[in-house]
Amino acid sequence: MNLSRPNSNEALQTKNRSRDVAPQSGICSRCMDGCKGNCDLFNATFRSRELLYPGPFGEISAGADKDYPVDYSHLNILGYAMGAHGAIADPDCATFPSVSTETTYGGAHKVKMKVPMFTGALGSTEIARKNWEHFAVGAAISGITLVCGENVCGIDPKLKLNKSGKVEDSPDMRRRVEDYRKYHEGYGDLIVQMNVEDTRLGVAEYVVGKLGVETVELKWGQGAKCIGGEIKVGSLERALELKKRGYIVTPDPELKANQESFKKGAIKEFERHSRLGFIDQNGFMKEVERLRRLGAKRVTLKTGAYPMRELAMAIRWSADANIDLLTIDGASGGTGMSPWRMMSEWGIPSLYLHSMAYMLIDRLARKGSWVPDIAFAGGFSAEDHIFKALALGAPYCKAVCMGRALMIPGMVGKNIGRWINGEDGGLPSTVKSYGTKKEEIFVCYEELRSKYGKEVDKFPLGAVGIYSVSQKLQIGLQQLMAGARKWRVDLMTRKDLAALTEEAAKVTGIPYIMDTYKEEALKVIDA
Repeated sequence: MNLSRPNSNEALQTKNRSRDVAPQSGICSRCMDGCKGNCDLFNATFRSRELLYPGPFGEISAGADKDYPVDYSHLNILGYAMGAHGAIADPDCATFPSVSTETTYGGAHKVKMKVPMFTGALGSTEIARKNWEHFAVGAAISGITLVCGENVCGIDPKLKLNKSGKVEDSPDMRRRVEDYRKYHEGYGDLIVQMNVEDTRLGVAEYVVGKLGVETVELKWGQGAKCIGGEIKVGSLERALELKKRGYIVTPDPELKANQESFKKGAIKEFERHSRLGFIDQNGFMKEVERLRRLGAKRVTLKTGAYPMRELAMAIRWSADANIDLLTIDGASGGTGMSPWRMMSEWGIPSLYLHSMAYMLIDRLARKGSWVPDIAFAGGFSAEDHIFKALALGAPYCKAVCMGRALMIPGMVGKNIGRWINGEDGGLPSTVKSYGTKKEEIFVCYEELRSKYGKEVDKFPLGAVGIYSVSQKLQIGLQQLMAGARKWRVDLMTRKDLAALTEEAAKVTGIPYIMDTYKEEALKVIDA
C-alpha cells in the first residue's frame, strides 16, 4: 500500500534529498550534517508553523494523497444486457440521453437539481472570495446547489455590526447571495453555513431576515480536519481587527514580540482560526428550532469524518429534528486550507464512513423511523464517483458534495479569460490548440448563447468552465445509468455495484464480484 511520505510532499513544496527514506518517519535513511534541504524538518527549522499548511496558502487547492486500504476504486459498476427501469425496454426509447439525472432533497420544501451534485462549502478563504462570481454563476446555470461556507460575514472588511454586536450589513455576503440569484432558474439553492462565530455574530438572522436566504446549514466538521476553519492574513492591522471580532488569531498579534517579528519580516502572515464546536442533543434541537423560527425554510447539517459514535448522533438527531439534508464528509477531503498532516492522517476515510452511514441509516429506517435525505462527500471528482456514491447509499443518498472538482473549472475558466487577454504570457499550448477566442475554446459556449443570448458574453468564464464540467459529469452519469438500465436516479440500488476484493465487500456490505448474481447464473446453467 502506497502511503504518503510524512516528511516530504509537493503540497508543502518539500522533498527528501535521499531516494531511500525510512517509511514511517519519512526521514532520509542517511541524514547528513550539512545537508542544504529540502525536507519538512529542514524547512520547519526556520519557518516553524508555516510548514503546517500547503502553500502558497490561499492560491492553491490541495488534497491529501494517502492511499487508503479500501476506497471507491475498489467498487465496480455493474451493467446489464436486459431490462429497463424507468423506461420502455425498446432500443428507440431507452436511449442514454433520455436518462434523467434530476434529484430532489429536503422535507416539505424540496430542492430540485439537474445533476445530483453540489459544491463544497466555499467560505472565507481567499480562493472562494476572489473566484466567487465564477462559482456562483456556474452553479446557477448548471442547476445545482451552492454552499456558501462559514465566516464570510466575520471576515468582511466592510462588516457593520449593530449595538448588540450582531451583523447589520455584510457587503461581501450580500454580493455572494446576489451573484447566485442573478441566474438562478428554480434548480438548486444557496445554502449558508454556520459555525460558532457565525452564530455569535447573528449571521442567520441577517441572511434569512435581510437577504432572504432560505437554507441554513449547521456545521459539525468536515472530512479534512477536526478543528475549525482557518485563513491567513497578511497585515498586522487586519489580524488585530479579526481578534477584536472574537476570532482566535495566531501568533497573537497583540504581543509586542510578534508585532516586532512582523515588522522585521520574520512573521509574514497571521492565522485566523474558528473555535471548536461542542455538540449536545438538547442544544442541537433548540438551534434547529431557532433557525426555523427565524424563517429558514430548510435547515441542513454537515458532519465530518468522526468515528461511528458521532456519526450515529448526526443521523439520529437529524432524524429527530427533521433535518432537510445531512451531508457526511469523509477523509481526506479538503481544499487546501487544512493542516497537511491532519488532512492526511485524521478521520474515517470516505468509503468506510459512507458504509457505516448506510448501515446506521438503514437500521434506523427498518425500525420505522423517518430518516433525512443524505449526501456523501469526500474526494469525488468524476461521474463514476457520483454513481457509486448514490448506489452505495441507496435509497437514502440523494446527491454528492464536490469540493475541488467544482472549484478547479472555475479557476481554469477564469484564467483562460486572463490568458486570452495576454496576461501571464498568453494562452498555453494546452488551450491554444483549440483556438484563441472563447467561442472556439469552450465547447459549450454556443449552447449557452442559444439559451441566454447576448447575456452569455457577460458570464465570467469560470462559470462557463463549471457549466462545461457539469455537462461532462451529467452525460457521463447518463451513460453509466443507461448501462445499469436505470433511467432515474431514485431507481439506482446497491445491486448495481460489485466489490473487487473481499476486504471491500466486508467494509461496504456490497457482494464480492465473484459472488455477484452467482445464484441466478447457476440457475441459468442448470436449467
